[in-house]
Amino acid sequence: MKRYKMQNTRCRIQVKRFINHEAWIMHQISGPLNQKGIALVMVLILSAIVLAIISGLIYMITSTTQISGMQKRYKTALEAGMGGADVTFRILALREDPELVMRTAIGYNRTISDACFAAKLNSTTSATNWVACGTYANATAMVIDPADTTTYDFRFDFGSAGYPTYRGYAKIVDTVEGNSGGDEGLLKHGVVSSGSGEITVMSIPYLYTIEVNAENRDNPSERAKLSVLYQY
Repeated sequence: MKRYKMQNTRCRIQVKRFINHEAWIMHQISGPLNQKGIALVMVLILSAIVLAIISGLIYMITSTTQISGMQKRYKTALEAGMGGADVTFRILALREDPELVMRTAIGYNRTISDACFAAKLNSTTSATNWVACGTYANATAMVIDPADTTTYDFRFDFGSAGYPTYRGYAKIVDTVEGNSGGDEGLLKHGVVSSGSGEITVMSIPYLYTIEVNAENRDNPSERAKLSVLYQY
């Protein structure tokens, strides 16, 4: 009986040791498994951060390219508008001389009548002086609508085949009358006054406020607008 009890006790001790050993093994196995789960979570978090950074860089590069393209198109339209202003200066300086060589080349077209054009060239802005121009509010409005020929005075094109063509629109919206005129050359034989009693008339220039609008004929969203004060 004593031997049997001792053997039973030894079996229990061995079972207990076996259970403890099994728990130790499970603890050793579960530890690395938990660490692997944390590593996976960290990898996912870092991947999300990297993806956000890359997405931001791609957005910045794309936005920069778009902004550069918009600036390029605007600069081109602005140059066309400045060219339209120069053409308008030429038209006003020559009083629309019939011998204007560039008229046909640039597709020049005047939409206002001769009487209205003469009034805008030679008289101060007023409803009485500009009666030939129709509605006074329309004649002096600073808005130019390419689809409405009553909102601009002149139209001309810039560009050549194979390149974008820009169409310029110009309108005289205000005139300050003066006494100056075109250069007529020497009226006498000398360059100084012929007599001491002559009084030189003070030159007061005409001042014209001009609105110029230039846009790409194929893509009207590419446009530029200028407001110019021209002294004649």
